[in-house]
Amino acid sequence: MAANDEQTSTQGDMPERRTQFADLIRRRRSELNESLDTFAEKAVDPVSGKRVKRGWIYRLETGEPVTPPVYEELRALANACELPVEQLQDAAGQQFHGVDPLTSGSSEATAYVRKLDRVPADQRDRLLRLIDTLVPPEE
Repeated sequence: MAANDEQTSTQGDMPERRTQFADLIRRRRSELNESLDTFAEKAVDPVSGKRVKRGWIYRLETGEPVTPPVYEELRALANACELPVEQLQDAAGQQFHGVDPLTSGSSEATAYVRKLDRVPADQRDRLLRLIDTLVPPEE
C-alpha cells in the first residue's frame, strides 16, 4: 500500500467536520461590521437574560471545541446576529448533530414542520390521517 493510500484510508475513517454554525456566526458578525466585543455584548437572550460569553464565540469562530449551545444561547446569538433563531437552529443542528435542515420549495411547508414538534403525539397521528385523506400517499 502506498503512503498516500494509507493516508486516504485513515482520512476516510474520520467523521466529516461540519462548520455551518461557526461559519454563520463569523459571516454575520462580519456583515454587521462588529468587533467580537461588540457582538458579544449584544449576545443576550431577550427572554431569559442568558449571555453568550466572548470566549465561547471566539473559540467557535476559530474552530476550537465548544459545547453546543442550548436554546437560550441560540436566542442570544440570534439577537446579536439580527436573524431568526430558526436559522441558527438549523446551522447548529448541522454542525453539532449532523442534522440537515428541511428544505422545501415552500416556506409554508417548513413552517408547518417547525410547528409540528409542539403538537401532542396523539394529535400528530390525527393530523397525519387528515393529511392522508386530503392528499393520499403516493404508491
